[in-house]
Amino acid sequence: MRKILNNIFITVFFFVFVSSSYANDDIDEKVAKGGRLYDKWWQEYNLKKPASTHPAYPSSGKKKGATTWRCKECHGWDYRGNKGAYNKGSHYTGIKGIRNYSGKPINQIVKILKDKNHQYDSVMLDRALQLIAQFVSKGQVDTTRFIDDKTKKAKGDVNIGKHIFADKCVRCHGLEGKDINFGDILEPEFVGTVASKNPWEAVHKIYNGHPGSEMGPKIMHSNRQIHQRHHMGLIKPRESMPYMRNELSETGILHLLTYIQTLPAE
Repeated sequence: MRKILNNIFITVFFFVFVSSSYANDDIDEKVAKGGRLYDKWWQEYNLKKPASTHPAYPSSGKKKGATTWRCKECHGWDYRGNKGAYNKGSHYTGIKGIRNYSGKPINQIVKILKDKNHQYDSVMLDRALQLIAQFVSKGQVDTTRFIDDKTKKAKGDVNIGKHIFADKCVRCHGLEGKDINFGDILEPEFVGTVASKNPWEAVHKIYNGHPGSEMGPKIMHSNRQIHQRHHMGLIKPRESMPYMRNELSETGILHLLTYIQTLPAE
């Protein structure tokens, strides 16, 4: 009898453990997709990008057109808005961040996305708004744990980061991080460029991936011809970068960013 009860307990425990793992993976995927929508929603969903400037974008702002519809354009890659990296410069709007909404109910955040100020229900389906809300509530990270705001330098171990890069990133980005060009021929932008100039963006994309992709914890099959075309600026990174939200710990991402900042920026 005891043996039967033990077998039942093991079976139930295994079922609960596996179900919980799948549930966590599903949540991670939704949060990461919401993070990519926060970045550039029309590219993630292959929609026509807006031609107009967002009606709530301040007249004092320096941007126009589609980019003003990106959540990150007002609230920043560090989610701190006018209190963070966007407290001055070409991206300054004076708009506050979203850090206070971390942990808030999903429906409350969706309601805000649909209000007269944001009007995102006019350009996105409710499913997309739910995913953005998932990210805002469950996916924000405290970037001050990774980056010194004054120097932009990461605070991790470069040697550990090098090993992580070799394991997770080198197949697509290459040994020097130059096998994928995010920019173009005249103004190339590599993983080292982003990590050095805008480390907050780098952290966001390490966690959530790059928009316009079939994302998930999987590796892109690449070859030399594709890499050569990336070098020429002929291919941009669509369907290329997996999210690392459930692949690396916070400490692992810190070490990875630290190493990436040592890679060539041009």
